[in-house]
Amino acid sequence: MSLQVSIFRKSLLTLLLAPFVVQAALLEEVVVTAQKREQNVQDVGIAITAFTGDQMRTLGYSNAQQITALAPGVSTVQPNGEANYGLAIRGAANSDFVANQESPVSLYVDEVYISQMSGAGFMLFDMERVEILRGPQGTLFGRNATGGLAHFVTRKPEQEFNGYGQVTVGENDQVKFEGAVGGALSDTVAARASISTHHNSGYVTNRLDPGNDLNNANDYAGRVQLLFTPNEDVEFLLNARYSLQQIRTGFFNNVDGSFDPATGLGFKTPGTGNFNGYSDLDGDVFTGDYDRLGFNDLETYGFSGTLKWSLDSMDFTSITDYQSVERDYIEDSDASPFNDFNFFLNTDAEQWSQEFRLNGENEQMKWVTGLYYLKIDSSDANGAEIPVFGLGGLPPITGLDTPSTQEKDSFSIFGQVEYSLSDNFTLIGGFRWIEESVDIRYANNAVEFPRDGSIERNGNPNILATLGTYTGKYDEGLWSAKVELDWTPTDDLLVYASWNRGVKGGGFNSPFDLSALDPTVSPDQNATDAFFRFNEEELDAFELGFKSTLMDGLARLNVALYYNDYKDYQAFDIIGLATNVVSAPDAKNYGFEAELFASPMEGLDLMFGVSYNDNEVTLPTGVKTRAVQTPKWNLSGLARYEWAAFNGSMAIQGDFHYRSEHYHSLTRAPAVTEDGYHVANARLSYTTADEKWEVAVFANNITDEEYIVQSFDLAAALGWIEEYYGRPRWVGGSVNYNF
Repeated sequence: MSLQVSIFRKSLLTLLLAPFVVQAALLEEVVVTAQKREQNVQDVGIAITAFTGDQMRTLGYSNAQQITALAPGVSTVQPNGEANYGLAIRGAANSDFVANQESPVSLYVDEVYISQMSGAGFMLFDMERVEILRGPQGTLFGRNATGGLAHFVTRKPEQEFNGYGQVTVGENDQVKFEGAVGGALSDTVAARASISTHHNSGYVTNRLDPGNDLNNANDYAGRVQLLFTPNEDVEFLLNARYSLQQIRTGFFNNVDGSFDPATGLGFKTPGTGNFNGYSDLDGDVFTGDYDRLGFNDLETYGFSGTLKWSLDSMDFTSITDYQSVERDYIEDSDASPFNDFNFFLNTDAEQWSQEFRLNGENEQMKWVTGLYYLKIDSSDANGAEIPVFGLGGLPPITGLDTPSTQEKDSFSIFGQVEYSLSDNFTLIGGFRWIEESVDIRYANNAVEFPRDGSIERNGNPNILATLGTYTGKYDEGLWSAKVELDWTPTDDLLVYASWNRGVKGGGFNSPFDLSALDPTVSPDQNATDAFFRFNEEELDAFELGFKSTLMDGLARLNVALYYNDYKDYQAFDIIGLATNVVSAPDAKNYGFEAELFASPMEGLDLMFGVSYNDNEVTLPTGVKTRAVQTPKWNLSGLARYEWAAFNGSMAIQGDFHYRSEHYHSLTRAPAVTEDGYHVANARLSYTTADEKWEVAVFANNITDEEYIVQSFDLAAALGWIEEYYGRPRWVGGSVNYNF
């Protein structure tokens, strides 16, 4: 018996510790198109965090939040929790929940700009790579971004038949599926179809309706692509995509609050009760009494055509796109058993864009030039159901409805040249001219929402009184530019210095309540340019950095230092009762970012990132404050070890990110201050020798950290503070098959 046990132990050790060669998961070459041509990420003088699709699958990352958490100086912004998604980079952030505001950090999918934050929380599936660019990107990308951008690139059709399928199960009845299949339809046509679905029962318990927990998942997405290659010089890609989300959302943790009469700034006072006397004192931030079942119904679809034509001395690219976003959102904002205040958002937006681009090069010079046109037509509203009790039976619900229509047109011409001064020095210069116009029509109406099911948001015809209207037009010429000097003393080192002139067009607010802007005057007096219009944001950004390959290719270290000087910095703030206002103060910030990727021994991958940002925002009143969602310190790290086991390989992985103290409003009130927190994740996986099968288990937020991703200070208006928490610990497993 002891001999059999000994043989078994030796066999098990052989399976677990057999000699093998494991390729570095994080050090493979990543090709990016940050300068509109394919380059190794280490050869581009821009601060970039990039992952290939294979790396994302290897690391087990399936959503944008996981990717951005590992990028230094990048934070996720979710002003409506699961219903909205955006990014903050280097002090540039948009936490405005109103749909007609564009973010200073742009999102792209396959070179197509995504203008609506409500349509940006898409699932990542069947991806080729993701690129996160930090700093202004105004020269080559169609929509100017003063903070940076994230570019998600999907996997394209190929002649070879291939695909994959992955099933994930986890906490709260989670079942998630994603998969793709593609291959040749003929010698000149290839196709690829990709789908993803995600369902779970929700992680916020509603004590008033236990069968309808909040923040569930009910998501569907699909994409079909056809690639035509009639000859070796021409390819044409057709892309059709669709997504649907229907979830119960709007969860906020209700915290009793009071305020300083001298400043109006709120602070938490648990147990004192808000204006209706309710207090939630159970200590569980994922449990509440929600009488109004909030929801987010979101439907997006789009079509694009991309033509690439190689001519004798240049390459021509045309990208044509149409997309639509329809959204109906409402939340139980008072987060109590009383039907007091239910905030809503409504969006119906259409977007068209067209880009023409020419690329060329010779022995000393590489160049790109083009034209870009963007048109966004939107019909939006924000408002609230605010019940008023009458006589006999169930009363009508009265409230506010603020419909607005906005038409935005942007036309630009752009170009960039890279000129080799010598074998080691390259000078880069770029310029973009933009003609931008915005027309808005807005109304602030007191309305009646009947209880017979005919509730209408965004243009409710049951108007009790029009509190104010506004019509505005913005029409300006804007410009952005870039000058950069690259020095490559060796093949393993790039040193760069750059100046970027970033710009983001001006526009208009759509405030929830005109009377809250200045209570000393009538709403009509508030409906002026002073309250609605904001100017274009201008930025002079200076950056010095290097990208290096070390230890004979076993490590990469990239460092960037920057200084940003803003004029008319666009910042989100709240005045009065949930009124959104974009102000235009000046701002300055400086800091650094560093990324280290290393494989110091066979099978071991390490990644570490750190960023520091010191910023100061000067309000029109002269008050100094800090940008929202911008911690001074941001740290992230990952360790992954892979070894041979069971005729395949096993891997264990852990990662974390840390954000120091930051604020959810320019007021920096105690009510909207988030202390530093960290989130850690773990994963264990097994992959067969042919790499066709992978089985994994994971634990996200393994320490069950409680952290606030967004808060709103309503202490002075309603006696409470709204807090939205990030996801609790989530344990699950997945099975993946590649063919």
